[in-house]
Amino acid sequence: LRPILVLAAAESVGGERQTVLPFAVAAEFIHTYTLIHDDLPALDDDSLRRGKPTNHKVFGEAIAILAGDALLTQAFVVMSNVVSMEGIPPECILKASREMGEAISSVGVIGGQVVDLESKGQTVDTETLEYIHTCKTGFLFRACIRCGAILSQASSSQLDGLSCLLVLSPSLQMLT
Repeated sequence: LRPILVLAAAESVGGERQTVLPFAVAAEFIHTYTLIHDDLPALDDDSLRRGKPTNHKVFGEAIAILAGDALLTQAFVVMSNVVSMEGIPPECILKASREMGEAISSVGVIGGQVVDLESKGQTVDTETLEYIHTCKTGFLFRACIRCGAILSQASSSQLDGLSCLLVLSPSLQMLT
């Protein structure tokens, strides 16, 4: 879904799918990294994902950590490769890479994971649950949409319009 959001956002502002495809692939690398790490015993300790044994169950915890780290690192290698995204101004590639980095940072996916861990075994209120879901899932969705548009040189009004597709709760407005 995340790569499709990158491609669809690019097309919606006049960009071409093929041009932003490397960035879409990088978005999937990032998503897969978050899943591998999320399943680890130190986090959610899941044995199955989509009905199949998780990475750490098949390959061990150390390899799972390294696989997640490698996917995240490779994502930024792919996102910063201006040669593979010919026709996109380097400043747009840099802006989109920063957008993605912020989405998975301590105020995005990782921040949501921290609150998720701190909430384990507790009853959480609606606001906390919304925060966890918005950070762990919504921020990456939003970044994929914005990155596709940024890479396709969307106007400010187009970018604002696409950004509104994922409306954040009032308590999270300060994070955007």
